[in-house]
Amino acid sequence: MTIEFETPKPIAQQQFVLKTVAQEMMRSQSREFDENEHEIPWSYIEFMHSAMKSVGGGSLAPKEEKAKEGGEQKEKRPPIGYQSLAAQIEMLAWGDVGFYLITPGGGLGAAAVQAAGSPEQKAKFLARFNDEKPTFAAMCMTEAGAGSDTSAIRARAILDEKTNEWVINGEKIFVTAGDKSFNVYEKLGKGFIVVWASIDPTAGRGGMRAFVVEAETPGVQVTKLEHKLGIRASDTAVISLVDARVPFENILGKPTVEKTTTGFKGAMATFDATRPLVAASGIGVARAALEFLKEKLTENGVEIRYGLPRNKLTSVEKDVIDMEIQLRSAWLLVLKAVWMADNKKSNALESSMSKVRAGDIVTKITQKAVEIMGPLGYSREFLLEKWFRDAKITDIYEGTGQINRLVVARQILGYSGSELR
Repeated sequence: MTIEFETPKPIAQQQFVLKTVAQEMMRSQSREFDENEHEIPWSYIEFMHSAMKSVGGGSLAPKEEKAKEGGEQKEKRPPIGYQSLAAQIEMLAWGDVGFYLITPGGGLGAAAVQAAGSPEQKAKFLARFNDEKPTFAAMCMTEAGAGSDTSAIRARAILDEKTNEWVINGEKIFVTAGDKSFNVYEKLGKGFIVVWASIDPTAGRGGMRAFVVEAETPGVQVTKLEHKLGIRASDTAVISLVDARVPFENILGKPTVEKTTTGFKGAMATFDATRPLVAASGIGVARAALEFLKEKLTENGVEIRYGLPRNKLTSVEKDVIDMEIQLRSAWLLVLKAVWMADNKKSNALESSMSKVRAGDIVTKITQKAVEIMGPLGYSREFLLEKWFRDAKITDIYEGTGQINRLVVARQILGYSGSELR
């Protein structure tokens, strides 16, 4: 079997188109929406929704090829859904990671439905991303007392047997795209949020379930929009649920308490697919910073002399080469994780490894780029200082670097969560 390292043609074509979008629609508005955090860049949202619909999908999501009925069968090609998605996200984040996060589509909310929903739930909730209006979905997991430790979640869902509805109470914080997913704007379709709550607090993770809560459900309210260090084009919300009534059939998974955490683990497998995509977004930011640095060095007559012994290189040359090594090694980890996802292979280890590595290198590369550029890197004249601020979120959301290191250690050493904390 021949191993090829060239970018598959369909992915290369997508990258060519997305680079134009990144340069013309994202970079050109980056500073404006960084400074006006809660303004919504409608032109970008509407353009991307229209563009994605024109190519057969209303969201950034892996597409499955359907076999043609009758006629001569074409040679079966290996799937590249998640590989294609990682490349798309890396390019969009290279343009502006905050804008990437408001690209219309399902996000983590749809990923949870895809991972744990029934065929009927998938048909009902995922189809709306192909509607005429751009639509969003969000994941509501984090609470004030439950960040990385999901077993500490206190949101509660109780079944009202008279009405056959779930009654949910709790508060969720740091919900990415929570405002656009729950509040209905004239220019947006009706989205939803996926809320994690316990149907039996005494059962620990065995009682944890996810519920699809549709936009404008009574008793649910966006109570705050966060002011953030970076990714300011993306809204981050606090959502309160007070006696919110949700249809019985909106629960993802079994409506009964399990002795094991199988149901919880099945839904959490969402992150095995999405963590490498978060890593890809961080790598896009790192590449933007590194390319900008090299461009400015070249303008000032500083060329990187590749191929020389390390002891003959200047300090700046060593730094740039080290940054390039970090970037490429992180991207290779992402490629392995998404290739495994495409080929239905368990990738919990590789998924967390890719996110740990990307979270590290994007922080280091953007910081070093600011350092080398000096006052110009620190000034607002260029976007470099913004990329430095945008970088850190890669190491925080969808599992902090510390938690993902624990996941890696447990996978390698064969320990359970209770044995290695």
